[in-house]
Amino acid sequence: MTKDMISETAALKALLSETADHQILAEMLGFVADRLMALDVDQLCGAEAHERSNERLNHRNGYRPRRWETRAGAVAVQIPKLRKGSYFPEFLEPRRASEKAMTAVIQEAYIQGVSTRSVDDLVKAMGMTGISKSQVSRLCSEIDERVDAFLDRPLEGEWPYLWLDATYIKVRRSGRIVSVAAIVAVAVNTDGRREVLGIAIQPSEAEVFWDEFLRALADRGLRGVKLIIADEHKGLKAAAAKVLGATIQRCRVHFMRNALACVGKKDRPIVTAALRTAFDQDTLADSKEHWAKLIEAFQPRHPKLAELMLRAEDDVLAYKTFPQAHWRQIHSTNPLERLNKEIKRRTNVVGIFPNEAAIRRLVGALMLEQNDEWAVTRRYMTLETVATICEDNTMDPAKIAAL
Repeated sequence: MTKDMISETAALKALLSETADHQILAEMLGFVADRLMALDVDQLCGAEAHERSNERLNHRNGYRPRRWETRAGAVAVQIPKLRKGSYFPEFLEPRRASEKAMTAVIQEAYIQGVSTRSVDDLVKAMGMTGISKSQVSRLCSEIDERVDAFLDRPLEGEWPYLWLDATYIKVRRSGRIVSVAAIVAVAVNTDGRREVLGIAIQPSEAEVFWDEFLRALADRGLRGVKLIIADEHKGLKAAAAKVLGATIQRCRVHFMRNALACVGKKDRPIVTAALRTAFDQDTLADSKEHWAKLIEAFQPRHPKLAELMLRAEDDVLAYKTFPQAHWRQIHSTNPLERLNKEIKRRTNVVGIFPNEAAIRRLVGALMLEQNDEWAVTRRYMTLETVATICEDNTMDPAKIAAL
C-alpha cells in the first residue's frame, strides 16, 4: 500500500467517524468526486501536484467551487482550474442536463402563472436547494428568444378578419405603478385558420400608438384585411383606415353594455330584447330599417340611448356586409375572451410587473402556446366562405343570402 493510499484511507475513515449519518453519503460523494478530478488533472498535466517532471504539459491554477445537486443532497466540490485551457469533469455532465431540465420547469412554472417568490419553494420540492429571484429572472429571460422569434415572424398571405382586444396590466415605471394596455392581435387567414399575429404593450389607446402597432403588423406582411373587430378604442378607427384601409366592427357585446348603461334597470330587459330583434334580421337592409325604427321609438324616453344608436349604427352593423356564415364569429371580440381570461389569470399571480419586457415575455409565451394549439385543431372558418371574401371586395346582401 502506497503512502498516498494510506493517507486517503485515513482521511476516509476520519470522514466517516466525524460525519452525521444523514450526511455520510453526500460527503462520500464529495470525497470521491474530488479524488476523481485530481486523477483527471494529473493526466492532463502529465504530472501530480507539486511534482517536478520534464513530461509536465500544464499546471494547476487554483479551484472553482461548484454545487453538485445529487439525490443524496447538495455536494460542494472544488473543480481544479488549469493555466492553459479548461477542465470540466465528465461525471458532472448530467448536472448540465439537470440544469436544462430545471430551467425548463422554471420557465413552464412562470408561464403557468407561478410567481417568482413561489418558484423557490417549487425548486426545493423537487429535491434541489432552492433558487433566488434573480436566478429565476435570468432563467426566464431565455424565453425571450423564442417569444421574439414568434412575435416578429413574417406574415404571409391575406388575413381578411382581424380581432384586436386589450387587457390592462399593472407595471412599475419610473418609481410609479401604472396600468398599460396589452393588445393582442388575432386574425383568420385564407385557409380559415386562426393565428396570433402579435402583441403590443401600449401606455394608452391614442391614435399614435394604434398607428404604430398596425404599421408594425403591415411591415411584417399583414395585408388583405377587410374587417377589424374591436371595442370602441380611441384612435383605432382612424389608424385602421389610414394603415390598412379596413372597416371597423364595433364589438356588439360591448355596445350592448354601453346601451344598457343609458337606461334604468327596469327598462333593460325590454331594451335588450328590442336591440336583439335588429341584430337578428337576415340582411343588412332589414337591420338598418329596424334600427331606425328603434331610434325613433327610444328618442322620447331614452334620448341618450337613441343618440348612442345613431352614432354607432355603421360600426355595430358592419359585420352584416360579410357572409352570414361568419356573423357569429365576427360580430364581437368574444373569440378573444378565453385568451384574455388566461392572460388575466396568469398576470394576476404576478401582480405588478417589474417592466414592460416582463409583460411581453409572459403574454408572448402564452400566445405562442395558444397559436400552437390552434395549428392542430380544425379550421375556424370554412375555405369556401373565406375564399368568397377575398374574391370580391364588395359584399351585397343578395350574395350573402345565397351563401
